[in-house]
Amino acid sequence: MFYLHFLITSLISSTVVLVILVGKKLMNNQISARWQIRIWYLMLISSTLPFVLLPLWNGKFAFWADAGLSSLTQNTNMPITNNGTSTALLRDFAVSVNRPDFYTLNVVVGVIWISGILVLAFIAVMARYRLKQISKNAEYIHDTDIITLFQQCQQRLCVNRHFSLMKSADIRSPITFGLIRIYMILPANISKKLSKKEMEHIFLHEISHIKYRDNQINILICLLRLIYWFNPLIWIGIKEMKLDREIACDMSVLNLMDEYGRLEYGYTILNFVDRNSHHFPLTTENGIGGTGRQIKKRLEKILSFNQESPKIKTKGIITFLIIAIMVACQLPLMSVFAVGPDHYFFSERNASYEDLSSYFSGYNGCIVLYDMQADHYEIYNKEKSTLRVSPDSTFKIYSALKGLDQHVITENSTMEWNHSIYPYDSWNMDQTLSSGLKNSVNWYFQNIDRSVGLNILGDFYKRLGYGNCNLSGGINNYWMESSLLISPIEQVQILQKFYSNSFGFRAEDVNAIKNALRISEKGDAVLSGKTGSGVVNGMAINGWFIGYVEKNGNVYFFATNIQGQDNATGEKAAELTLSILEAKQIY
Repeated sequence: MFYLHFLITSLISSTVVLVILVGKKLMNNQISARWQIRIWYLMLISSTLPFVLLPLWNGKFAFWADAGLSSLTQNTNMPITNNGTSTALLRDFAVSVNRPDFYTLNVVVGVIWISGILVLAFIAVMARYRLKQISKNAEYIHDTDIITLFQQCQQRLCVNRHFSLMKSADIRSPITFGLIRIYMILPANISKKLSKKEMEHIFLHEISHIKYRDNQINILICLLRLIYWFNPLIWIGIKEMKLDREIACDMSVLNLMDEYGRLEYGYTILNFVDRNSHHFPLTTENGIGGTGRQIKKRLEKILSFNQESPKIKTKGIITFLIIAIMVACQLPLMSVFAVGPDHYFFSERNASYEDLSSYFSGYNGCIVLYDMQADHYEIYNKEKSTLRVSPDSTFKIYSALKGLDQHVITENSTMEWNHSIYPYDSWNMDQTLSSGLKNSVNWYFQNIDRSVGLNILGDFYKRLGYGNCNLSGGINNYWMESSLLISPIEQVQILQKFYSNSFGFRAEDVNAIKNALRISEKGDAVLSGKTGSGVVNGMAINGWFIGYVEKNGNVYFFATNIQGQDNATGEKAAELTLSILEAKQIY
């Protein structure tokens, strides 16, 4: 979902443009020209944030909408056999839920976005080719008076860069461009049309662009226009920024002049009105000219010019800081969309990481192992171990616990089947706690949840610290590829607290769940656990196996999660887990 996430984060970042435009309007002339440019730099920073955050994104999009059950996908009703471990409890019962298919939309958005970039990239290349042709056909200026005047202007602005001072019949207004080699190209007959004082004004203005590194900024602006071609706010912001840059250069020149000289400078600018209005929209050169609107605004600033006072400088700093804080405040919101499901913060003080990728071939997954006696975690795939995803049927451990706690069920009570036809034969009968967990009977736990009530369940999950504790997906489906999310690390931590009864539930209720979770024994080791599968639009995309092994007075807790385009089931997660436990001589 890269393109959809990028679209959302870019729209969030573009709010900075609105803030700057409104702030400038409210402050009117109360911010100096140079600080107005610095404020626009915040727009450039904000526009790059999606590219800082999006590489962190590694997960599937969480859909919060309520969804009902639909038809069964693959029948994963076969028991797992792993070195003697064959049990009905590891059978993976899952039904498909319907969710909007954003994959096609993501592809369409991506194709449109890249197509727009390619079109504008072609325009940018043509603009660059045009500049190259102008510089190729231009002639060096050898007039010593002009060269001397230019060097004097450089000295006045304290700019020591080397310029290729040239003239060309292909342009009507002076331009400056280049990064390593800087070109300043004048119209061919400009020295005959303009006085020495007007030539001085041109030089001072163009050298100011180089002094403030506007050529480098032009490259970044060009890239942002390519990437954000769909975002009118970014284009408006860039347009206003370029105008403010021209004004800032004007102010830089006016600081060197007396009142009469400033008036003369204004007349010089009038000579170039509309002279550069036919440039390519993605050009990277600077120029003294502009459209009628731009020249009018610049002349207004020139006529109202005042030396920057400490008060105006202070207002500029305050405005900059306010908008900078707003940019910083965007980070949490943008992170939610860029990173997708949120991550759990894990201190890692007692954890080590190892490469178990050979077990996860074809899947994006992880395993978290916790040795209770050693108080130590062994983790494969650090990033995925803290990524919160839907718990699917693994939540049923705690749904059953709350049902026992609220006396909705007992260890030996029977819940009557309502005679609706479900996709598995084992669901189409009365259920007990043991059969409900063993066969992962959805309707059994949905009835428990409805009897407990959404508000009580919400408080219960908060008490457990169960992932994001978000039940907004609805009483029937919050756990099924919907709103409730939990990470493998949290699965292990909560399971360990459940096992030790750190939450303070009745001991007989905890023992009832433990008995129902027991899978098999091997020598002096006992395996207990629960699978879970997330099936969306007929595709098994999310597989869980969580549990623990009791061995020689110690307990080893585990949580395995796998994700993929299909066949990422709880059954497969259990198979991977058992292989790893065997290799580590745990089970």
